[in-house]
Amino acid sequence: MLKTGLSQEIPFSVTPELTAKAVGSGTLEVLATPILIARMEQAAWTAAAPALEAGCSTVGTLMNVKHLSPTPLGMRVTCRAELTEVDGRRLVFLVTAWDAAGPVGEGIHERAVIQNDRFLEKAAKKAAAL
Repeated sequence: MLKTGLSQEIPFSVTPELTAKAVGSGTLEVLATPILIARMEQAAWTAAAPALEAGCSTVGTLMNVKHLSPTPLGMRVTCRAELTEVDGRRLVFLVTAWDAAGPVGEGIHERAVIQNDRFLEKAAKKAAAL
């Protein structure tokens, strides 16, 4: 059952392939903002997943994040998501990230609970219309 307070942390190290230079979001070898956001999203969906009914999952619908501080190569970052609101199928998470020097990012992430089969059917209809 989905309820507020569910949380998950995702720790990782900044490697060359996770930098702004490598992913094309900038020219520097520091943690890329798209990677930070992806790991925050990973923390959110993995927090919710065990509480979902069979055949359901969640999809991201909104991400509003501030990237507060650069993280250099080799440093570890931890991203955390905590479920703060459940409004029908809409889930709201507080997402945060930090490294050894302090805060790296913070924001709000929303996800929607979906039925996998129906969602994939919509995607298939869209692809067929091309």
